Amino acid sequence: MLRMALLGEPTGWHLGRLAAAIRGRGHEACPVRWNELAAEVGGNAAAGERFLPEAVGRADCVVVRGMPTGALEDVIFRMDVLGRLAQRGTAIVNSPRSLEVAIDKYLSLARMQEAGIAVPRTIVAQDAAGIEQAWHDLGRIAVVKPLFGSRGRGIERLTTPADLAPYLDAARLRAGNPALDGPPAACYLQEFVPHDGWDARIFLIGDDALAMRRVSNEDWRLNVSRGARAESWTPPDEWVALARRAADAVGASIAGVDLLPAADGRLLVLEVNAVPGWRGLEGAIGRDVTGLVVDYLEKVAARTFPD
Repeated sequence: MLRMALLGEPTGWHLGRLAAAIRGRGHEACPVRWNELAAEVGGNAAAGERFLPEAVGRADCVVVRGMPTGALEDVIFRMDVLGRLAQRGTAIVNSPRSLEVAIDKYLSLARMQEAGIAVPRTIVAQDAAGIEQAWHDLGRIAVVKPLFGSRGRGIERLTTPADLAPYLDAARLRAGNPALDGPPAACYLQEFVPHDGWDARIFLIGDDALAMRRVSNEDWRLNVSRGARAESWTPPDEWVALARRAADAVGASIAGVDLLPAADGRLLVLEVNAVPGWRGLEGAIGRDVTGLVVDYLEKVAARTFPD
């Protein structure tokens, strides 16, 4: 029997499906919320470092479902716990470093470009003058995204000075009072890439690759959470190879890689999601994706990969 701790919201669809599938194979599956994590050092030196809840401390594998949110101090501590667990030999899926890279949109794009992968032109600026110049440099039409975020939340297209104004105001406010609570001054601006109303999600699970198209005639944002339609689709081999290169650049073994065929002929990697969802994919392709994920987790937890 393998012991798996599932980090995330216990009421979530993915965590519930994983827990049921893991238990159905005779293993232990213990859901743990991020804010329940605790650790201890010092005191009885013989006891070493302790991690709580106990399900985390004794797990063969910790599975991350959902990224931690909260104050910077909270996020740092939670990632520290994952890092310390990995250092002592606990399998973490995905690895702590890959989670840190993937959640940071700028860093993940920089890693991919370094690996020779085409990504959209992206500028991150912090002061009002830099943000305004970035917008002009991108042709006075740009997509603004939260530096940390998912499921299309917070993504807007800026096409007029009025669209841009709130971001300039926020930067000026921050400049006058850096300790002010509220949105960060850093503004992530990306070229707007015209497309033909669809993109591709290639879902990698170790050596397995599944795929779907996301199609929308209503919104330029092609997230299923925003109403895009998920369709079964067989990608060209070179698209799968590109997705693997992108996931490798981030360091994720389970990854959702978003590829956009631009209207100008470019094939761009938009994002590598290291905590990808598969609800839409499972419905589109009619396969038990959860079961394939658990197959992979069993191999990782039992260390059954060949040398």
